[in-house]
Amino acid sequence: MLVLILGIIVFLGVHSVRIVAPQWRLAKIEQWGENKWKGFYSVLSLAGFFLLVWGYGLARPDAPILYEPPVFMKHIAGLLMLFAAIFLGVFIAKPGRMKPALKHPMLIAIKTWALAHLLANGDLASLILFLSFLAWAVADRIAIKQQERAGLISSPNIVAGPVSNDIIAVVIGVVLYGLFVWKLHALLIGVQPM
Repeated sequence: MLVLILGIIVFLGVHSVRIVAPQWRLAKIEQWGENKWKGFYSVLSLAGFFLLVWGYGLARPDAPILYEPPVFMKHIAGLLMLFAAIFLGVFIAKPGRMKPALKHPMLIAIKTWALAHLLANGDLASLILFLSFLAWAVADRIAIKQQERAGLISSPNIVAGPVSNDIIAVVIGVVLYGLFVWKLHALLIGVQPM
């Protein structure tokens, strides 16, 4: 469980600098340059991600079961994951009508992903992992709103594009979802989702 918690701290810690120390982050970007900052950020993010995936794999088999979700919750989780994948597709694709409407599709994807996994898993390792990500995504969205109001960052000005970009985003999401259900989830996490 220690490796999982360390991974969460490193990964979400790096991603929380914008939340807890926005001025420090901007000062470091100015001091180091954007490329050096992105490199530092990326290395720490990858290290944290590796630790949390490895730690989750180590912790899950022995983690105490706190509740056993009913079978229908796993079906709801599967449907939510389809939406999470589509939100991720919206984030990846060029703007259509959905990206400006959602404003922060990646955060919505993370919240949906975390909620889906909380509905489907009742072990302690899963609760620690997915509650951490859900809490982080909520805190990040609140911080973005506060920083926009304070003038520290500007609101994303995403110009709506053609509906064809929304169709591309949905296709990306459905393909990602299909790949994860088919093989990727089992290969990366060691658990067949359905």
